[in-house]
Amino acid sequence: MAGRLAGAGASSPLPRALLLLAVVALFSISFLSLRSLRPAAPPSLPLDEPRRLPLSSPPPASLPSVYHSPEAFAAGYAEMERSFKVYIYPDGDPKTFYQTPRKLTGKYASEGYFFQNIRESRFRTEDPDKADLFFVPISPHKMRGKGTSYENMTMIVKDYVEGLISKYPYWNRTLGADHFFVACHDVGVRAFEGLPFMVKNSIRAVCSPSYNVDFIPHKDVALPQVLQPFALPEGGNDIENRTNLGFWAGHRNSKIRVILARVWENDTELAISNNRINRAIGELVYQKQFYRTKFCICPGGSQVNSARISDSIHYGCVPVILSDYYDLPFNDVLDWRKFAVVLKERDVYELKSILKSISQQEFVALHKSLVQVQKHFVWHSPPVPYDAFHMVMYELWLRHHVIKY
Repeated sequence: MAGRLAGAGASSPLPRALLLLAVVALFSISFLSLRSLRPAAPPSLPLDEPRRLPLSSPPPASLPSVYHSPEAFAAGYAEMERSFKVYIYPDGDPKTFYQTPRKLTGKYASEGYFFQNIRESRFRTEDPDKADLFFVPISPHKMRGKGTSYENMTMIVKDYVEGLISKYPYWNRTLGADHFFVACHDVGVRAFEGLPFMVKNSIRAVCSPSYNVDFIPHKDVALPQVLQPFALPEGGNDIENRTNLGFWAGHRNSKIRVILARVWENDTELAISNNRINRAIGELVYQKQFYRTKFCICPGGSQVNSARISDSIHYGCVPVILSDYYDLPFNDVLDWRKFAVVLKERDVYELKSILKSISQQEFVALHKSLVQVQKHFVWHSPPVPYDAFHMVMYELWLRHHVIKY
């Protein structure tokens, strides 16, 4: 039979050509059909001006390189806005420590903004059966403001959470893995130490994400510590004004700060001061120094976190992270090495040479990337797309895939 087909093809070239044409057409149709099964890319929108976008707008398909995976972030952000739901336990008197923020100012403002924003956001659901995560709305910052001692704070938190566990069925479905709490003050983080099962299982959105103690990077969320309101406008596109190499002023309340001050406080190119700049010297001298500096040194204080990082980002000064155990905010999404200098504490002795080895071209690239991420390190009420609140919600969304029994 093979011989007959071969002979027919040899004696009749026209049918052979038609057969070849049919094969090509069939392949083209199959290829186009397979392409049609691929999901469409999200529409491209200008991420560099997020405040002009409505909350329902999907993120752009093409994002700057400050993101580890622009495509994954774009798709995940759109899905988060579409489907993510959080249930807030209704228990607790808002006039005491529950539900409502203490204030929206100061270096612990992130906790207050989150409490206010989640309560008023589109992510909140009144139906716990539709919830992806459960928010335990007790504010350690509010307790601190009312003068509650650490010992009493721990007892109040323990009684409150245990009351929720006994009253509602949701905790026991996952042993708390789909529950989260928010605390910016380091004492607030300690307030949950009376609940080791919660520290182990639940998501902790905290401002002190030091993973050499209890912070678990793949489970917990690093909450940015933002000192709001900012005293001066955003810095950016002002490279020619940045003539100082490095700057830090603060208290010696950690080992790394003691070393930083001892080694560099008399240097002529690094403006290192043992104390915060006194207001008597002039109005906003400390903040204005950020505008004149290329690199702002951000050593950990009594805790690894520091509002100085978000200050540096806001004022356009490239932050120099000087810490061994710091899971940086939004680290799942942002490539910090594109807009910051990340060092180990032992590098403090070589700090000046490290900074001077960064070329002007490299500094310009860092500065431009820094301007791109400024929108992620500011809180708004009501929140706007891609701001600190939405970035925290995105981090929570990434962690919401838990087993439910």
